Amino acid sequence: MELNLSGIIGKSPVLTDLFKILAKVAPTDSTVLVTGESGTGKELFVRALHQNSQRASHPFVPVNCGAIPKELLESELFGHEKGAFTSAVRNRAGRFELAEGGTIFLDEIGEMDGSLQVKILRVLQEREFERVGGVKTYKADVRIVAATNRDLEDEVRAGRFREDLYYRLNVIPLHLPPLRERGNDIMLLIDHFLERFCRLKKRSKLKISPEVKSLFMRYPWPGNVRELENFMERLSILCDNDVIMPEDLPLKILENVGEPLPEPTAPEIVSAPAGFHWPTVDDMRDKALGLKEFLDEIEGRLLQEALNQADGVKNQAAEILGIKRTTLIEKLKKKKV
Repeated sequence: MELNLSGIIGKSPVLTDLFKILAKVAPTDSTVLVTGESGTGKELFVRALHQNSQRASHPFVPVNCGAIPKELLESELFGHEKGAFTSAVRNRAGRFELAEGGTIFLDEIGEMDGSLQVKILRVLQEREFERVGGVKTYKADVRIVAATNRDLEDEVRAGRFREDLYYRLNVIPLHLPPLRERGNDIMLLIDHFLERFCRLKKRSKLKISPEVKSLFMRYPWPGNVRELENFMERLSILCDNDVIMPEDLPLKILENVGEPLPEPTAPEIVSAPAGFHWPTVDDMRDKALGLKEFLDEIEGRLLQEALNQADGVKNQAAEILGIKRTTLIEKLKKKKV
């Protein structure tokens, strides 16, 4: 049976090994603990786990334990009865009830308060719970999958996470590799995201120069797939040309891979070709201009000439001058050409 990989993109050996584990684990009801750095796609992987399980026709309910205030998280998970606290004006089902028959995903479980960890442990052991302020016991027919970017063994040693809960969650451990360890998956993801964002922005798909491909493969992507996705969206908006060049990349990437942009240097003095005459100091004096004003006038004339040759088309004028279109526009604004 072919796996439904829920949009997971990659062919690297480390990801292929994870797919093999997924195929074995998905049909079971075993509790799974997914670990990995932020941005590695833990929720996407857990959704694939659910979609390939026998519970796929039932709800998949994610809960970000780090995003919900700890005083509200218990009610969010287990529900509450009317009058349980000041704002409890009616009975309310929690996420465990909403996930009945399906999968509940406890993301960032390492952020969970110790008192609530005890109640999660009871659900895992007894498969039952009570709403906040209630006495009725509800059965929890759900598969529990948890994820964290923390090292829970370190959290246990530090006394911030219950050891018994850790072992209950860690029946099947799955560690998602950071993007920097996935080799050519980087280019597969870049190609996928560029195609998607360029299509959304209604522009032709951007190409990537060989120099930029090398930089992308050497950059460590500390934010993993999430950082890569956001950066491809930025390029699809800000890149002026159809080919992404090193100068289109932020200094952060260039410096990280050891290739900062070169410092500007004074122009090399070369012999002028036949028929060409360099401007001289006497020319500047004849016009009664200072150096800055003299150079500004020369630049303005070149800008105007390039526009005339390009019939006013700024993209072509920028190509004639060997500068980016955005640079040309800024110069025209300053000089009011």
